[in-house]
Amino acid sequence: MSASCASNCSSDKLPADPKYRRILWIALIVNASMFGVEVVGGWTSGSAALLADAVDFLGDAANYAVSLFVLTMAAIWRSRTAMVKGAFMGLYGLFVLATAAWHFLHGTLPKAEAMSFIALLALTANVFVAFLLYAYRNGDSNMRAVWLCTRNDAIGNIAVLAAAAGVATTGAGWPDIAVAVVMGVLAMTGSRSVLSQARGELRAGKDVNRRH
Repeated sequence: MSASCASNCSSDKLPADPKYRRILWIALIVNASMFGVEVVGGWTSGSAALLADAVDFLGDAANYAVSLFVLTMAAIWRSRTAMVKGAFMGLYGLFVLATAAWHFLHGTLPKAEAMSFIALLALTANVFVAFLLYAYRNGDSNMRAVWLCTRNDAIGNIAVLAAAAGVATTGAGWPDIAVAVVMGVLAMTGSRSVLSQARGELRAGKDVNRRH
């Protein structure tokens, strides 16, 4: 899009990048598959961190699906969609913190071996998707939301691996709970970043409309 169009054109739709669209489809399939793997693994292993990560995979799969839907829409709709994504990230963070609190109160002791295997599989999947999305990390708020979700997932997987090692070493469940809390805080932080950028884009769009 030219500089003049950015400020003067009535249409702010962007042509769909075929490569980005293909990447979103790949990410959608990978995340939907990993949701199934982690939700079963989380319940069977008794891991709060894996259950939290499973829900995150489901949320990311939904985010990729929505991103595909709005890819060619006007910028205002992409920003509004980013607002929804940011809100979902915040709700996910609250869910993770609540799950961690439940496991803490019940003294759950997760299975470290299962945690390690599933977390390593999840990390491989997320690093692969993050590598594909890296070039688009500084796009609009919608692209940024997609990138932040994937980046946070990879960080979370590394943390789950560390938690599994902690559970195996200490014979206690607190490392799993601690990692779940960190994942919840990461989600809340990412939510704030996405919502802030999306609100800025919406305000900028309103200012342009007023001038015209």
